[in-house]
Amino acid sequence: MTDQPPPQDQPPTPPVPPGNPQPQYGYPQAPPPPAPPQPGYGYPTAPQHPYAQQPGYGYPAQPVTVVAGSGGDTRRGENRTIALIILAAVVAIGLIIGSGVWYAGSSHGGGGTAGPGGGKNGTATVTGGKEKVPANPAADVLFKVPQPKTEDPSVPTAGSWLSGRVYAKSGIAEIIGYDPADGTKKWTLKFPGPVCAATERVTADGRTGIVYQPSMPTKTSRPGCTQVAAIDVRAGTELWSKSIGTGEFATQFRNVTVSGNTVAVGGSDGGAAWDIGTGKVLWQPKPGDGCSDAGYGGGPKLVAVRKCGTYGNRTLSIQNVDPTSGKVISEYKMGAGIEYAGIVSTDPLVVGADAGHSASGGSGVSDYFSIDNRTGRLLARIPVSGDAYEGECDTISQVEECKGVVAGDGKLYLATKERNEKKAHGSTNEVVAFDLATGKQTGQRAAAGDSFALFPLRMDGGNLIAYKKPPYDKGGQIVSVDGASFRSTTLMELPAAGADRDLQTDFQPGYSEYRYTQGKFFMAEPNVGKPIGSFDKDRNLFVAFGTRD
Repeated sequence: MTDQPPPQDQPPTPPVPPGNPQPQYGYPQAPPPPAPPQPGYGYPTAPQHPYAQQPGYGYPAQPVTVVAGSGGDTRRGENRTIALIILAAVVAIGLIIGSGVWYAGSSHGGGGTAGPGGGKNGTATVTGGKEKVPANPAADVLFKVPQPKTEDPSVPTAGSWLSGRVYAKSGIAEIIGYDPADGTKKWTLKFPGPVCAATERVTADGRTGIVYQPSMPTKTSRPGCTQVAAIDVRAGTELWSKSIGTGEFATQFRNVTVSGNTVAVGGSDGGAAWDIGTGKVLWQPKPGDGCSDAGYGGGPKLVAVRKCGTYGNRTLSIQNVDPTSGKVISEYKMGAGIEYAGIVSTDPLVVGADAGHSASGGSGVSDYFSIDNRTGRLLARIPVSGDAYEGECDTISQVEECKGVVAGDGKLYLATKERNEKKAHGSTNEVVAFDLATGKQTGQRAAAGDSFALFPLRMDGGNLIAYKKPPYDKGGQIVSVDGASFRSTTLMELPAAGADRDLQTDFQPGYSEYRYTQGKFFMAEPNVGKPIGSFDKDRNLFVAFGTRD
């Protein structure tokens, strides 16, 4: 997921909402900035409706010290110990990198040119990727599922997985598996409470992890997110369910991920991990310790965001850890004053953080840090402006929730903010690339095209998969951007007419769960709520699209 062009003029900086720091277990809490109200059940959730403003998080900046891990530290299992992390030294705030404009030609008016194999969208072969280019990219609505009814203003429905011949989606206190071709229900898993946290990570054989509440909230009781479970998405079975502690003393977790055969969870009280197949505990928090894992990034590597000290006097480390033993392979120490970080990717290792209270545009990120996950050495620091780029990270609670930014194949891909162009009929943008080794722009740009807006989703080998948000009179698109040539190949064209097009506008980039693979595309809600008006009463939990070939 080169030479750097000179900075361009930037739009005015809007005011940034206050941050929402979380207290750390077992330590006196310095008075935090005023926190915005949280929806739903007492933990952060994505906004229910599009266009909601996300808070930015800022802290004083200082320089960075790089420390390669010795490999001696481990997470705490039943008999493991946790080493204290040393205080780090200082970092300077970087320059804001602007973005220019570059357009690729397209027969669809949206920047979707032929791929490197030549020919139009039906005959191109995408180099370095597994996604098949359809003979006809036109897509239809396959099926849709309405939102479950609730009287609560916000209920989490976190989790959306596409594995094998199953698409699975969380509802209220349940997960249902569907046939991705026609929506036939294959299985249903019931839970005593809502699924509060999920990861899109799925093992090769279709297993993943979730966090859920032990009971349904009431007017007088709102139980925490204390239960961790592993599920088999393809078979529709719960493999195990665990917690750390019981009842009111159970540890609460805010994020979950999967790496190898490990389910790892984190929160303000620390991190824990289990074997995904057996449920055997691999490590767990040590109450009263000065250091804890706030959360993890998963996938090809397992990376911990490890914090030491209390709010206002905290140090942060990014640790590449062995997913089975918890042993530290390498470590990078963030600069003093950086209290939170979000993980964009674990391989290559890229994190986003706010230095010096300088993050703008509600992004929560002022800089991206490219780190060698073998040695812990800082490769590059990439300063960005939230007023110029769309990428953002939930650095406080979700850790792995970075959206609109993707790293892979030696590059960091960022979408620029939408802007009006003289020759365009509406706003547009492009995706630009930064070299992860140097931190400089590569000079490569993929333009969205007239009135479209590109939003990076994930890597496909050496290629970038992105969603193109449409103008009022067209359907959206899924495109593959070749990592070498930066030419775009259209993989899917969503319906442009009537109600089918309107379905797409209910699921806005950055606030929805998008899953695409091999001609199937799912747009889903991470939380639902009581309708707030007549226009809102017929919203869907998710909608499925598919190409015709």
